[in-house]
Amino acid sequence: MTWIKKPASVKNALLVLLLPAGIGLMGLAWLVHGLLLDRMSREFVESRLKDEVAFLEHQIRESSGRLDALQTGDYFQDVFHHAFAIQSPTQTLVSPESWTPLLMPLIASGQAGTIRVKDAVVDDAPSEILAYRASFFVDGTPIVVIVSEDLEALKSSQAELHLWTAILSVLLILLLVGVIWLGISYSMRPVLSLQAALKRLQGGEISRIHVQSPEEFRPLVQQLNQLLDSLDQRLERSRDALANLSHSVKTPIAAVRQILEDTSRPLDDDLRHQMAARLDDIDKQLEAEMRRSRFAGPQVGKSASPVKQARDLLWMLGRLYPEKSFELSTSLTDEARWPIEEHDLNEILGNLLDNAGKWSTQCVELTLEQEHNLARIVVTDDGPGVDEDELDKLGQRGLRLDEQTPGHGLGLSIVQDIVDRYGGRKRYSAAPNNGLKVVIDIGI
Repeated sequence: MTWIKKPASVKNALLVLLLPAGIGLMGLAWLVHGLLLDRMSREFVESRLKDEVAFLEHQIRESSGRLDALQTGDYFQDVFHHAFAIQSPTQTLVSPESWTPLLMPLIASGQAGTIRVKDAVVDDAPSEILAYRASFFVDGTPIVVIVSEDLEALKSSQAELHLWTAILSVLLILLLVGVIWLGISYSMRPVLSLQAALKRLQGGEISRIHVQSPEEFRPLVQQLNQLLDSLDQRLERSRDALANLSHSVKTPIAAVRQILEDTSRPLDDDLRHQMAARLDDIDKQLEAEMRRSRFAGPQVGKSASPVKQARDLLWMLGRLYPEKSFELSTSLTDEARWPIEEHDLNEILGNLLDNAGKWSTQCVELTLEQEHNLARIVVTDDGPGVDEDELDKLGQRGLRLDEQTPGHGLGLSIVQDIVDRYGGRKRYSAAPNNGLKVVIDIGI
């Protein structure tokens, strides 16, 4: 069951995630501030109480333990702001006197150091105090000193400071909301630009997306433009295929129709063979164009395993040409993959190896290599080869019916089409053993 509905936009999603997180962190900081403030205040008060006890001890030692000497002057009224209690065997001083029921039990307790009293019920005295007790001897006379602080007043001051901190936190949260909103709006500007470009593209105002986008969006823009290129190429290929079919099929159909419409001539075997040849031309042209229409070209997420596909093709061609040897030379592993659609790679390897198998004398060698961002396919045979003057004519688009004649021209125009779609390069040269060497380089 889904408890939280997913926001409909990226901006809302960011706000839903960032605002609660910011408010939660600010609330946590406020709680931690309260705890730290309480701890720091208590440690500061304890330090002051300890220092004042030490100061009183010094004054008592200066007066040789005579407490009456401490009552002279207005020191305790103007300077000494904490409640205190001093006890000797002969005299006890408590200031203010209303704290006497609260401090006397602490003197009698015998506990040294910091003492905290809570929930005390004494008239004209606080219910919670923090005191520091020390005992010492002056000329053999035991003296006990206690200095205490009213924690209620301290907590009241802390609460006021904590309240102002809360008010400041709320203001900071509002400021944070504004900063987050501005940051998200600014960050989403490239998305809005891309959205506007897509609308213009849909309306036919532009043919490609050209917007200034951040680094994170550049792959998306590139893939969209590549998709548009692929669609345009497919449309162009469809139109070319229709034009080729119209041009190539029109003549054989006209010849067959002329034979069928001529009732004055009998359908002898020669005419039947001519009709069959014309129909065979149409069939081969249709097959060639259909093969071209199935080529995918570069597509995101599509890849092929060159070693596995090469081995399968070599095994099949070895059965087709049992008198010839097909060899594979590669340093690639079986797990290696190239960003080429499987059917496209099969067409490249199949056409090249089939041509080499037909014209080779004994051996055909296939080499697969990968260097940095380049995939290389090399097919070499030991056949009669091709004249150097004819090498440039191999794979020309004008040879529409190259599938009709066995030889190195079979399927090379199709291979050229596929290589062109991947932005690759194809080279023909004489092999070391007088055969033909075909090298194909495709960027990956």
